[in-house]
Amino acid sequence: MSASLALTHLVPLAKEVDENKVTPGVLGFIVFAVMAVAVWGLMKSMNKHMQKVDFKEAPDAKGESEAAPADAKPHQG
Repeated sequence: MSASLALTHLVPLAKEVDENKVTPGVLGFIVFAVMAVAVWGLMKSMNKHMQKVDFKEAPDAKGESEAAPADAKPHQG
């Protein structure tokens, strides 16, 4: 019942809106601004975490012994 009561109060407000001009209004701007700030914060956090990553792989003793012959130059003949 409260939903129908709320809708009856919103009907007069809908009549004031120009049908040829629809804008997102202040609420749309606030939602967009909050989402923009959230994306900016996530990008800063991701950048901070990516700077901590060490991309150089530690050499593996077993892997080096197997990879050594493959790195050698092939014999021409």
